[in-house]
Amino acid sequence: MSIPLSVGTLAAPEILRAPHQQRARFVDSIVASGLDHVFIADHVSFHVGTGMDGLINAATLTALNPALRVVVGVYLLALRHPVTVARQLATIAESAPGQLVFGVGVGGEDRNEIAMCGVDPRTRGRRTDESLHVLRQLLGGAPVTHSGEFFQFERAWITPPPQPPIPILIGGRADAAMRRTAFHGDGWLGIWCSPQRYAQALMEIADRAAEAGRSAPAHNGIQLWIGIDDDPARARARLAKAMQQFYRIPFERFEKYSPYGTAEVVAEMLARYRDAGCRLFNLMPVAADPETGIAAVAQIKRLLA
Repeated sequence: MSIPLSVGTLAAPEILRAPHQQRARFVDSIVASGLDHVFIADHVSFHVGTGMDGLINAATLTALNPALRVVVGVYLLALRHPVTVARQLATIAESAPGQLVFGVGVGGEDRNEIAMCGVDPRTRGRRTDESLHVLRQLLGGAPVTHSGEFFQFERAWITPPPQPPIPILIGGRADAAMRRTAFHGDGWLGIWCSPQRYAQALMEIADRAAEAGRSAPAHNGIQLWIGIDDDPARARARLAKAMQQFYRIPFERFEKYSPYGTAEVVAEMLARYRDAGCRLFNLMPVAADPETGIAAVAQIKRLLA
């Protein structure tokens, strides 16, 4: 199956919180630029209380323009009940068919975020696996009865099922994420890996999927921060500041996975992921202003194509 290349930019929090007309202009500028999608994050209460609900923001964005696709990258499924998430997904699919791509991750950068939701951080992987198993069945449209380690219910039924089906991507870089993708995902959403490791991971996922009797997941993507400026030193400084503020980890830990410079320089590195099998790019531009970032990502898309 041939999957077309999809390149998108971050729907930044400062845009999502803007007045309605400003949000609409932002979305219209994304669509007009030729980009394929926007992506959004999901956190309940990250570090100092920041956060955003990925599915609420997805509903808001898809309602602003019917041509806009939205990738949730990634949703902390372990913090929610899979039956209610299935209903949320089905509701978005009814109002915006074909516009949503649902990425799922386990989180973990802030373990307290998981614990405050009543979930033992040590169980988040198993809880995510069980939730994905349930979610797949519920989105098929038939009644589901389930008795597992974390969830028990009888005859849960979500209709109508999403049409077309919502692609489910599995985010992460650990071995567990590879296994989870092979068993439950339509694709992998990688992060913090080299192009060589990316290609190797896709082969591992395909092998595991075959062992499980599934086709190799084809909707594979990667999520990357990028620094945009004609001056490489300025691009690096701006990118380093933004990433250190967000992750509270020195930029040097991320630098080899976070290209910076002109759109041409960044696209040259990203082409290596494209050639390794990546079909979806979630690019988080750090530039002088949002408009410059959008224009740079649009230029990167043209260069990759």
